[in-house]
Amino acid sequence: MTGMLARSWWIESARASTLPRSALGKACDYALGRWGQLRRFLDYGQLELSNNLAENAIRPIAVGRKNWLHVGSERAGPRVAAIISIVETCRRLSITVRNYLGSVLPGLADFPINRLAELTPTAWAARV
Repeated sequence: MTGMLARSWWIESARASTLPRSALGKACDYALGRWGQLRRFLDYGQLELSNNLAENAIRPIAVGRKNWLHVGSERAGPRVAAIISIVETCRRLSITVRNYLGSVLPGLADFPINRLAELTPTAWAARV
């Protein structure tokens, strides 16, 4: 048997030798039920096998939605988006958000607007 058929055959034979409600039986059912998607992933190596990176990035937004119900105005949307963008940028750069905000926010009111680019998380991390 060739690559893909042999792999499918292996899962089917493992499925036939296990109980349907066992962990292995459920795993085999899951894999066989999604065999087309798995095959597509193997045919196109540039595709991600999972969407974990995307889900982990939006999880704080999904969790926070309930806490932001009090925001209550359309004008708040862009502000919340800007805050989330800064927090996510800090996370991706491995910057402690508290340290970044604690350093940047106190002097923000007196900072020249033409130098705001110096306060981005990337520029801040390069200086620290």
